Amino acid sequence: MNKNEGGLREGSLEAPTRHALDWTSPEFYNEDKLKEELERVFDICHGCRRCVSLCASFPTLFDLVDESPTMELDGVDKADYSKVVDECFLCDLCYQAKCPYVPPHEWAIDYPHLMLRAKAIEFHKGKRKLSLKIISNTDGVSRIATKPGISSIINASNKNKTARKLLEKTLDIHRDAHLPQYHSNTLRKRMKNHQSSRVIPQPAGPTLGRIALFATCYCNANEPSIAEDLVKVFQHNDIPVHMISKERCCGMPKLEQGDLQSVDKYRQVNIPQMLAEIDAGRDIVAAIPSCVLMFKQELPLMFPKDKDVQRVKQHIFDPFEYLLHRHKAGLLKTNFKQSLGKIAWHVPCHQRVQNIGPKTKNILALIPDTEIQVIERCSGHDGTYGVRRETYKKSQKIARATISRVKRADADYLVSDCPMAATQIADGLQLKNPETSPLTLLRMAYGLN
Repeated sequence: MNKNEGGLREGSLEAPTRHALDWTSPEFYNEDKLKEELERVFDICHGCRRCVSLCASFPTLFDLVDESPTMELDGVDKADYSKVVDECFLCDLCYQAKCPYVPPHEWAIDYPHLMLRAKAIEFHKGKRKLSLKIISNTDGVSRIATKPGISSIINASNKNKTARKLLEKTLDIHRDAHLPQYHSNTLRKRMKNHQSSRVIPQPAGPTLGRIALFATCYCNANEPSIAEDLVKVFQHNDIPVHMISKERCCGMPKLEQGDLQSVDKYRQVNIPQMLAEIDAGRDIVAAIPSCVLMFKQELPLMFPKDKDVQRVKQHIFDPFEYLLHRHKAGLLKTNFKQSLGKIAWHVPCHQRVQNIGPKTKNILALIPDTEIQVIERCSGHDGTYGVRRETYKKSQKIARATISRVKRADADYLVSDCPMAATQIADGLQLKNPETSPLTLLRMAYGLN
């Protein structure tokens, strides 16, 4: 193990561990303590700089240091620390993939949780913009935007230049940002009369063999077809699918704004509903990586002593993670009827940090005469960051390198498990085929309508 002259380890050779987020403690909201920790962590990051290729938070910090009179952190105005915080969209990649000083290293750096703490203090003080509170309320916006008649008005307005200029002034949504459509015929309406397949569930590994689908705000209101494809694929593989009877937003959009109280309110609705499904012998699956991550990592870290939260953590799965467990047990059907050629698969950050490996690639690679080109680079979207007036252009800049890689792949399909990332990348391309969800490709390969 390498050591420097002072006896401290230069980096850690051990697997990272994550400490719980002590967000209910009064100490968590102590601004003086926050500034001390920001200064400590920023100074270490300045000396390391391994994360410069990730989000704009690190280049912002390093530019502040390099442009200061001393060219060290002590030359940076502490009022400018907020500029660094604003650029972090909590993807967690620095913690999971780059930083050598995370716990159990004695320096115990947790950059994402530090940024979250700073955002939470801003929110607690009422300093977060009203526009951010509104656009992060995906649950409430979806309920209004999917009403019959209103959805068509909103969809038309999102394509109108005058309306988009007004939206930019009122809600800080950049006039050129791609906004998703809203469907009055939501997933829940489409699944109202759904009949779960009547087969005897077969457990395999950690999976019970039947699932409850957590619809997610996005799949319910914006792209119901993704979840419909999930249902078709799972039921084709004799995995009965049942909709969770009631749900709220997973809480990720509110977490990113530091609104931890709203995250808790959503938890109080979602966890009991999920537990009822688990008690009935079902696992939980959601088609959006951010939603799975919320229940697999963020809520367990916020509520480490809540046994119900920890139990849900053990029973929620990424769709392809679930299917690969079935395949390893010999229960996945591989009688594919259609090859797909070359697929450029973008790996979303919120899927990468689940530490489940390339499960989507592993399943798609089972399709005959199909080649998978892996693109492991940020799309730059990350929810509100990709649409806000202040961050839209930075988001597009981050996306350019990813778009360039997809172009070089010259693939028949571009897909991403995150539909928002797929849209962000696809906007910079001329695609051979319009399908951008790996679940859709899997449904096509099976020959399912």
